[in-house]
Amino acid sequence: MTHWLRLSRGIDRLTARVSRAAAWLALVMVLIGAFNAVARYLGRGLGWNLSSNLYLEAQWYLFSALFLLAAAHALAEGRHVRVDVLYSRLPERSRALIDLLGGVLFLLPFCGFVLWISWGWVFESWRIREGSPDPGGLARYPVKTLVLVAFGLLALQGISETIKSWQRFRPDPGGDPSFPEESSA
Repeated sequence: MTHWLRLSRGIDRLTARVSRAAAWLALVMVLIGAFNAVARYLGRGLGWNLSSNLYLEAQWYLFSALFLLAAAHALAEGRHVRVDVLYSRLPERSRALIDLLGGVLFLLPFCGFVLWISWGWVFESWRIREGSPDPGGLARYPVKTLVLVAFGLLALQGISETIKSWQRFRPDPGGDPSFPEESSA
């Protein structure tokens, strides 16, 4: 089990790095939004058009990137929405089994399905170098690629969570079914 736990920790580190980098997108998004609002009103006063569809689309793309790239981090931190009527009252081993089955039967197949159906859509967008239909807009293919990246990261984090759920669920001869530290190096 040691190599699986190492794999899980490696995935967790990747998720943490991606989420720290993605967090900066929020700042950039707010700065672009503030600039666009100021430019729009300042432009009106000066009689010039200082605003652009580029700024609006950049905001949308950054929001999309932030949302998509944060999904794996939310899973790692247990921040996804969960119906917690009975779950919190169950013993740890039962919760681990629910998490394990949820990952194997729902999360991982769903990620695989989204990756499978999105691949052609993203490939076609790259093939035609899809752009915005709005004047002055941005290219669409990079932001569409984020769907594949995000669901790939979510699937990896799902694998990590499934490994940790299995570790919490399986009977431990030492009496401690918890994951945080493995007994052998």
